[in-house]
Amino acid sequence: MAGVLSVKVAALAGLIFSVLAASAAAKKPAENYNASAVSYSSSWLPARATWYGAPTGAGPDDNGGACGFKHVNQYPFSSMTSCGNQPLFKDGKGCGSCYQIRCSGDRSCSGNIETVMITDMNYYPVAQYHFDLSGTAFGALAKPGLNEKLRHSGIIDIQFRRVPCNFPGLKINFHVVDGSNAVYLAVLIEYEDMDGDLTQVDMKEANSRSWAPMHESWGSIWRMDSNHRLQAPFSMRITSDSGKQLVANNIIPANWRPNTDYRSFVQFS
Repeated sequence: MAGVLSVKVAALAGLIFSVLAASAAAKKPAENYNASAVSYSSSWLPARATWYGAPTGAGPDDNGGACGFKHVNQYPFSSMTSCGNQPLFKDGKGCGSCYQIRCSGDRSCSGNIETVMITDMNYYPVAQYHFDLSGTAFGALAKPGLNEKLRHSGIIDIQFRRVPCNFPGLKINFHVVDGSNAVYLAVLIEYEDMDGDLTQVDMKEANSRSWAPMHESWGSIWRMDSNHRLQAPFSMRITSDSGKQLVANNIIPANWRPNTDYRSFVQFS
């Protein structure tokens, strides 16, 4: 009996070791693969795509999403939006990133290249890279007259690559979020051309010589939690994932108000 038990224990230990080894092996290439997805590259990577919301809509019913952007049915988003799973959403740092996508695995696919922007989070991925597209963006991948047929496919194979964003005529916008007050400032930053997503945002108060780091709250919203009454006007310094920096001096005025846009004169180029 003891010999049988020993054999069973050894077999179980071997099974556990095999599972752990397989899991580790599966994770290692994924890490390298993820690094490729977030950098600009001429090579195409495989992914899968689904769609959500209205068939010809912009995704969420409120035309928003987990990045904090509003009116994604309007320019510059123009309903060509997508949820991204974690390698694309990147805990919110992927918000505003632009990707070219194309599909060819379905007879309804045109094979044409379309550009979409990450505006939302995908919590239930069906692949390592999963674009949950708006109905409009999904339909745009179809041959003329077959967009509805393609949407009925549900899940399709696509290819994607990251590209610079392009927002002609727009400068970077700083939207002071509702709930901001004398000791707490939350700012939604949007329309970063070319470079796209941000890795750091710093703020400088009036009459200050030093920059104070803001913290990513959620999506594209950055916040300052202060232990003193903040002194406006505020200057904002933003850093892109390529290391480029821009400064919008005194962009948020002394008489700032919550739920208000403050459009700058700066833009990545």
